[in-house]
Amino acid sequence: MFAQPEFWVAVGFVAVVAVLWRPAAKQVAAGLDARATRIKSSLDEARTLAEEAQKILAEHQRKQREAAKECERIVEHAREEAERLTREAHARLEAELRRRVQLAREKIALAETEAAREVRNVAVEVAIAATRALIARRLDRAGAERLIESSIAELPQRLH
Repeated sequence: MFAQPEFWVAVGFVAVVAVLWRPAAKQVAAGLDARATRIKSSLDEARTLAEEAQKILAEHQRKQREAAKECERIVEHAREEAERLTREAHARLEAELRRRVQLAREKIALAETEAAREVRNVAVEVAIAATRALIARRLDRAGAERLIESSIAELPQRLH
């Protein structure tokens, strides 16, 4: 066995492979370790990014809920403001209507007073004209002189 050249070729081959295998195995192991480290680093980075994305998503969802609540508050405030403005407008309208009704009543009362005055004036004028006509038809000259004298006699009493 030791005398055969194939044996020594095999021993030499095993020795060369053994000598070369150790650095190559170390390089392969180092390469695999480096790749495992890169993969682990990538996984860690991906996990960190996923956690950050979750945090950002949660923050956005919280902000969205807050914005929705703020919108509800704004809508409620606008509704309350609209109701208040409607009540104020209604109150102003009622006050304006009451004022206009009062003005109309005052104008009607003034017109009634003016109409009554005009009717009285016309009645007085008609009465005076009728009295003149009646006196002119029934009063003779002697009666007129007696009336004038009695009026003149009463004048000092009426002036004092």
